[in-house]
Amino acid sequence: MSRIIAGSAGGMRLATPPGEKTRPTTDRVREALFSTLATWNGSSDAGADAQLADIAFCDLYAGSGGVGLEAASRGAAPVVLVEQDQPTARIIKANAGKTKLTAEVVSAGVDAFLSREGGQLFDVIWLDPPYPFTNEQISHTLALALPRLVHNGLIVLERSARSGEPAFPGGTEHWSRGYGETTLHFCQREANDDQ
Repeated sequence: MSRIIAGSAGGMRLATPPGEKTRPTTDRVREALFSTLATWNGSSDAGADAQLADIAFCDLYAGSGGVGLEAASRGAAPVVLVEQDQPTARIIKANAGKTKLTAEVVSAGVDAFLSREGGQLFDVIWLDPPYPFTNEQISHTLALALPRLVHNGLIVLERSARSGEPAFPGGTEHWSRGYGETTLHFCQREANDDQ
């Protein structure tokens, strides 16, 4: 069982899909992620429910929806959660209803979602793909995600510390932070990138 850490729905428990289909992001990593995002957004002094106000947030490979719903709890809007597995997408919808958080759940493959013509732009795109995905697969998805970012937008990728670093798209700055067995990779467009 996962939970919302802070914000308007702080403390509420979330259902998770049965079995090993998904691997929820730990509370420790989620807390570190949202602390970093609040600092990046210049809103770390705001209340938890307003730290991501007016941030468009996309959660790819959403699983139970824990990260995207945490963003919504902290004020992000709109929030889009993308999950290909239909039963898992239904769990996300149930979690959103239970927490009374507003989020759009899209049941589609991640690459297909990112490749849609005229797709929405986001301030933050979160990716937590299955650990067996190769760095080559991840690099392909990162290249598809970059055009879906607003200027100075941020991509955050969760990977096993043993997976190594994928190739990041050109025209970006990137850095990593380790949390035990997990590494968060951050990728931001450089200021002069007009893509």
